[in-house]
Amino acid sequence: MFGIGMPELLVIFVIALLVVGPEKLPELARTLGRGLAEFRRTAHEVRQTLDEESREREAAPNSSFRPPASSVHKKNLEDA
Repeated sequence: MFGIGMPELLVIFVIALLVVGPEKLPELARTLGRGLAEFRRTAHEVRQTLDEESREREAAPNSSFRPPASSVHKKNLEDA
């Protein structure tokens, strides 16, 4: 998990306990958990949207393709 082991988590917990206090620590943990869950959910939705758009672009023919303007002019001049 983010390259953080048990000793690092313990140090973070002790620092949070000293800074926030034992009364507010559960509330802080809930708030951080909800924020992390929302971040993960949003990241998943963005990833899904990008994947869907990528698949749609690969499946659909490129309708916006136009030949270069120089070849269009030459062809029109030859027809005239």
